[in-house]
Amino acid sequence: MTVIAASPDEDDDMLVPPQDFNEGVEPMEVLGQGERVPTVENQPVVDDPLTGKFAWTIEGFSKINMRKHYSESFTVGGFNWRVLLFPKGNNVDHLSLYLDVADSASLPYGWSRFAHFSLAVVNQYDPKATVKKDTQHQFNVRESDWGFTSFMPLQDLYDPAKGFLLNDKVIVEADVNVRKLVDYWAYDSKKETGFVGLKNQGATCYMNSLLQTLYHIPYFRKAVYHMPTTENDLPSNSIPLALQSLFYKIQYSDTSVATKDLTKSFGWDTYDSFMQHDVQELNRVLSEKLEDKMKGTAVEGTIQQLFEGHHMNYIECINVDYKSTRKESFYDLQLDVKGCKDVYESFDKYVEVERLEGDNKYQAEQLGLQDAKKGVLFIDFPPVLQLQLKRFEYDFMRDTMVKINDRYEFPLQLDLDREDGKYLSPDADRSVQNHYTLHSVLVHSGGVHGGHYYAYIRPTLSDQWYKFDDERVTKEELRRALDEQYGGEEELPQTNPGFNNTPFKFTKYSNAYMLVYIRDADKDKVVCNVDEKDIAEHLQIRLKKEHEEKVRKRKDKAEAHLYTIIKVAQDIDLSNQIGKDIHFDLVDHDKVHSFRIQKQTLFTQFKEEVARDLGIPVNCQRFWLWAKRQNHTYRPNRPLNEHEESQTVGHLKDASNKAHNAELKLFLEVYLPNPTQGPAVPLEKTKEDVLLFFKLYNPEKEELRYVGRSFVKGGGRPTDILEKLNEMAGFEPTEEIQLYEEIKFEPNVMCEHIDKKSTFKNSQLEDGDIICYQKTLTREEEDLYRYPDVPSFLEYVRNRQVVHFRHLERPKEDEFCLELSKQHTYDDVVERVALQVGLEDPAKVRLTSHNCYSQQPKPQPIKYRGVERLSDMLVHYNQTSDVLYFEALDLPLPELQGLKTLKVAFHNSKTEELSVHNIRLPKQSTVGDVIIELKGKVELSSPQAELRVLEVFYHKIYKIFPLNEKIENINDQYWTLRAEEIPDEEKELGAHDRPIHVYHFSRDASQNHMVQNFGEPFFLVVHQTETLAEVKQRIQTKLAIPDEEFSKWKFAFLSLGRPEYLQDDDVVASRFLKRDSYGAWEHYLGLEHTDCTPKRSHTSNQNRHNFEKPVKIYN
Repeated sequence: MTVIAASPDEDDDMLVPPQDFNEGVEPMEVLGQGERVPTVENQPVVDDPLTGKFAWTIEGFSKINMRKHYSESFTVGGFNWRVLLFPKGNNVDHLSLYLDVADSASLPYGWSRFAHFSLAVVNQYDPKATVKKDTQHQFNVRESDWGFTSFMPLQDLYDPAKGFLLNDKVIVEADVNVRKLVDYWAYDSKKETGFVGLKNQGATCYMNSLLQTLYHIPYFRKAVYHMPTTENDLPSNSIPLALQSLFYKIQYSDTSVATKDLTKSFGWDTYDSFMQHDVQELNRVLSEKLEDKMKGTAVEGTIQQLFEGHHMNYIECINVDYKSTRKESFYDLQLDVKGCKDVYESFDKYVEVERLEGDNKYQAEQLGLQDAKKGVLFIDFPPVLQLQLKRFEYDFMRDTMVKINDRYEFPLQLDLDREDGKYLSPDADRSVQNHYTLHSVLVHSGGVHGGHYYAYIRPTLSDQWYKFDDERVTKEELRRALDEQYGGEEELPQTNPGFNNTPFKFTKYSNAYMLVYIRDADKDKVVCNVDEKDIAEHLQIRLKKEHEEKVRKRKDKAEAHLYTIIKVAQDIDLSNQIGKDIHFDLVDHDKVHSFRIQKQTLFTQFKEEVARDLGIPVNCQRFWLWAKRQNHTYRPNRPLNEHEESQTVGHLKDASNKAHNAELKLFLEVYLPNPTQGPAVPLEKTKEDVLLFFKLYNPEKEELRYVGRSFVKGGGRPTDILEKLNEMAGFEPTEEIQLYEEIKFEPNVMCEHIDKKSTFKNSQLEDGDIICYQKTLTREEEDLYRYPDVPSFLEYVRNRQVVHFRHLERPKEDEFCLELSKQHTYDDVVERVALQVGLEDPAKVRLTSHNCYSQQPKPQPIKYRGVERLSDMLVHYNQTSDVLYFEALDLPLPELQGLKTLKVAFHNSKTEELSVHNIRLPKQSTVGDVIIELKGKVELSSPQAELRVLEVFYHKIYKIFPLNEKIENINDQYWTLRAEEIPDEEKELGAHDRPIHVYHFSRDASQNHMVQNFGEPFFLVVHQTETLAEVKQRIQTKLAIPDEEFSKWKFAFLSLGRPEYLQDDDVVASRFLKRDSYGAWEHYLGLEHTDCTPKRSHTSNQNRHNFEKPVKIYN
């Protein structure tokens, strides 16, 4: 899937619209990936839809140096649009493509417009290979552009063989359908409907629609509330508690509810939340997980009671008395959409009888092969029937996933006892009436590359429907939940009725994807009352506290302009933090005592509050202002004077805070000459007095800790305070110590030795400076310790990095962690990894960096000594990771890098089978060397057989490689390399013989009869006067096709995808006038027939789509 999002700025971490992002506004859908902004179909339409197309030819594409490139403006629906393109990708290795409102800056306040649109990059070789993606979005002042951050890989775009960049020209097409809508930013779901929505984390609308559906099945909600949880559980670690918490908030909250605790309880990270999954798959996985969590509790079996039905698979012999049956359970039913007009036709197809006869007879145990009937019948249906509509199918002809947007109807009342119980097995209980009422319709809006999920639900089965679309809930009419979700085509009214214009029809991309029915007989049980008595007391207490805290924070935020936050650091904070939470500077201000004081409060009154809270008399307090120095350190700078202490805290904050932060940060000095006597009044500070802070380093323990502060005289020397420092450290008074000044740590550590005989003033020590000291070590002692002195220890701390190593084949799971230094060289890192995994040769370790955006390994591994240091391995654009991936190779990496591995598929002319072989040779080798190597791996028709290597792409032959071509120039990542024996007829070509391309193809009526190639292409030598009838006979013999099947085949000459059908008496060679027939892959003899066995004989990189990852709940 593809990420769809508004284009982010370069420094943004999230995929969000590029405008300033206001707090409280949710990020729009990020589709994984192709998910659009929540649909707005419920909103009043002001204008009828208008459509238009735009083609943009970009000359000199590779010479574009701008990060962003805009097309000229074009008008659709009375609005100005343009295409926004990032030629080198928007912080990704893909082309980024968006639709942009061209005049957004000049539009009036409150403007908005809704558009369904597609963007395409045209393949100039083969229009069928054009990359096209569609989505829809409500454009407004906050989000004036929308599209695809990862539209197509840059390597595909810039590959001249691909056909997207031809003569340095790229063609981009936009197809836009516009509607103008009313702005609903101020809409209150709770007030309007009584229900609240769920916030979207990025691409979780599929989950939101399912959760709303499950929540509005009251029996299910009651069971979730009764799952045992305790007050010590954390929602982020407990699926039951997270689901209970979510349901409670949906039931009692006034605003939309977040789902982050629930996804955290699933074990999902941010990447999972931005990866769109399949709602049907999530439903099954979540049901299985809850079923497991309910075991051994009072609600065990609830999932089965609600959703489980049973059917019987049977095979019944026709001519003998034999029948085989197997009972199976189901939680949902997959119903075909394609070829069925409604739900009843899908059920008819589900129970359709298949006859097993002819070559497909049934082996009936002792009775041998028998004609038989095979089918499925239902033993019982569940109280809550979940029908999954198969809107997405794999198209084998096109080798891709497609969405089925055909019209498909579903009833409000569903009768599964119809026609005398035609769906029921003989064992079914006929006393149970299987009459159902529609409860929910889950909708997918969009295409195979992207879309959005929402749900229409009637919680109590009343006549009133509601649309649950992420955060917004709206009342809806019945037709929106039913008729408008059938799919199919919609015809637009003619703009000029007087003219005989052909009506414009467009496909409806919004259609039902999942249906939930409730059996009438079980309605009272399923749609039951759920109130507070069903909710555990500890959960109510916890959630009420959370609500009160949320209200308090909201109140604090609203009143923030009336208050000043004062953060007060003391010696105790320095002692608790230095050496544990921090090593550099003095304190983390987020972890010190914080006061919220009204701005008009006098500072003297604040000191009284400090006295009450901290137990320090007012006359023993002296407050120092902190200052950020030019070297980015943060130190106490000077004490407050009497005039400043007479002012209000608000004035003091404004006067002392050049950065205009909301906080006032202070250091509280309390003078304690004798701990037994308690606090004392601080001494008057003179200009000669300098306040210094002291840290002690222990090289044996590799420990740095805070030991105190002291005033010194600027004209004094460190020798004057050595005894005092030894006392603070617990050393003997005469212990020899070394002193260092901690100067800075950004971007590099600076820690310099202090001359004990020089004055403090000459050493440039001033208020707030830090002195680190340690015992003086002998040379022998220095050799014992990893970091023998303060500078080396601080350098280590500054650069240490815990790296999470994952095996490349298991990229979600940490294998081990190592504490390394960012300054470690490439060799240092691989040596540590080799030691950890038990490899004797570190050169056999290959590392791959982490992509911070996709949370996946980068495509290319790190080359041997290709980066200098660990820090270089961990950087991805402007982000730093702590993850590396590793592999254990069978060859040393330097040797492997000198080799090239080619994946070659050998086509056996006798068996028509393909076998794949990895050929590893030095990069300077030639195709001839590949053939020599391959001959030792495959079975040849004779020892003298000659081989050739072909370049095959999408079932066409594009090239025969010369024997002297260097393999380092061959790209097998996107093309299939096929090796085959050269037929004798090609070795002995006559003067008028011609080798031609022969491809299999079919024409899909649903795709405007476009030609679709399939199967294995081949060469065939045709003679000058040879007719089609003669060529057909040779082709039938070559491919060993039975007469009956071969008689159905058609033959055509195809040029650039256009077939010209041939008659038996046509001379085939006359159609192929070009002598350079090997290069003319678009001129071929086509064999039209049905691809009866569509399959991939081998794994080949044919630029296929990467479909959604499977849904996993890890906890």
